[in-house]
Amino acid sequence: MSVKFIDTKIKDLLIIETHSFHDKRGYFREIFNADKYTFLSNGDRFLQDNLSYSTKNVLRGLHYNLAHPQAKLIYVVKGEIFDVAVDIRRKSPTFSKWFGINLSDINGTQLSIPEGFAHGFCVLSDEAYVCYKCTDVYFPEDQFGILWNDPKINIKWPVLSPILSEKDIENPTLDNVSANDLPVY
Repeated sequence: MSVKFIDTKIKDLLIIETHSFHDKRGYFREIFNADKYTFLSNGDRFLQDNLSYSTKNVLRGLHYNLAHPQAKLIYVVKGEIFDVAVDIRRKSPTFSKWFGINLSDINGTQLSIPEGFAHGFCVLSDEAYVCYKCTDVYFPEDQFGILWNDPKINIKWPVLSPILSEKDIENPTLDNVSANDLPVY
């Protein structure tokens, strides 16, 4: 099966277009193939798969890990989301820049997010099942966050009144995060 890797304006952040084979029974889509994806995440292998279920207007993020950074491969099994990656690597030429893309079970598009980025998404469909492969396992004590509507980052979220966790409501703005709590480019 063919896969197309597309560069974005932010270095190492890639859109991945997958292709489906359709017939009267439905469709078949290859989600991941280690041989085709070897160059992602500097060759690190994926160690953990996560599944997130959310309903319409739920916004999760912006999250990142520091001591145990995770590169991620994001895709949607059911529904549609607006997925966002923010470059928070100190000294990066694209520091504080964001990229957003609609991912869905229909378009089959994936987003490859390298280490050093904050990640978040909001649900556009009635419900969404979002999968992400990670290059390190989850350490709850190592999770950090940036405020979802940080005016400096200025993400154009497609929801006006998102449903947020208490933790995400209390995340600091990027300007209020200590430099020691941000990854380095």
